[in-house]
Order: sequence, then C-alpha cells, then structure tokens
Amino acid sequence: MARPEKNRIVNNPPLFSEFKPVGVPSNSLIQVLLTLDEYEAFRLADYLGMSQLEAAQEMEVSRPTFTRLIEKARKKIADFIVQGKVLSIQGGNIHFRRNIIKCLDCGHMFQMNMEDSLSECPDCGSKNLMNLAGGFGHGQCCANRNRGRRGYRGGRQ
Repeated sequence: MARPEKNRIVNNPPLFSEFKPVGVPSNSLIQVLLTLDEYEAFRLADYLGMSQLEAAQEMEVSRPTFTRLIEKARKKIADFIVQGKVLSIQGGNIHFRRNIIKCLDCGHMFQMNMEDSLSECPDCGSKNLMNLAGGFGHGQCCANRNRGRRGYRGGRQ
C-alpha cells in the first residue's frame, strides 16, 4: 500500500487559474490539469531560476519528489502550448504560506500571511474583496499550519 502524500508548500495562490488559446471556446478544447504543487515547482525552477535542491527545500519536499513534480509540470505545459489545449491550475495536496486578497472595486491586490485577515481594502475602503487562496479551498487550514511552525521564515516573495 502506498503511503499518503505529504502536503506540499506553495508560497501563494496563482493570480490566474486558467489559460487557453485566443479565439477558441473553452468547451471545445481538451483540458490539461496542472496541480498547484506542479505549478509551484514550475514557478520556483523556471520562473525564479532556483536549483532543484533550493526549490525542494522551499516546498518542504525531497529533491526526487521535486524532480518528479517539475517533470510532470513541464510535460503538461508543453502539451498545452503545442496542442492548443486549456490549462487549468487546481488541486493537489498543498498548503499556502501566504495569501493574496484582491479588491474587486479598485483592483488593488494585497499579499499577506495566511493567519492575517483583511475585511476592507486599505486603498478604497471597499468590503468587496476576493480571497485567492479561498478560491482554491484553502484558508484556515493553512493559517493554522503556519501559526504552529517554529522558526517559520515566511518564504520568498
């Protein structure tokens, strides 16, 4: 019997969760599902340029696990681009370190620790806020995890 997967650490939720070719309706395209941990592996290695060892430490996984994640992510992203499919980012066993709150009235976005809360926009005072981590089903679980960690350094920005 395989052991259960450990939760992987994602610094903050992605700003966008779906990508598709221009001019083609989504419902006529095949979907490629990129999990949040695969997204984070891709972000750390290919966007931020971290080594596999550094990125594995950031995600709190082993280097071989990170290698599997980045290989799967690259294959899925290549399939999306070459074949013209819909790329959807969702799912995976993850916890967020930080959250992004977006004001739906003025458009400002605020990055904050998961255990912090924001009830109104500091720029315009609106209460019409969108919680990006909440859109992926996360919030209190991540806040409790981060609050209980000794020596938590907050991850990279």
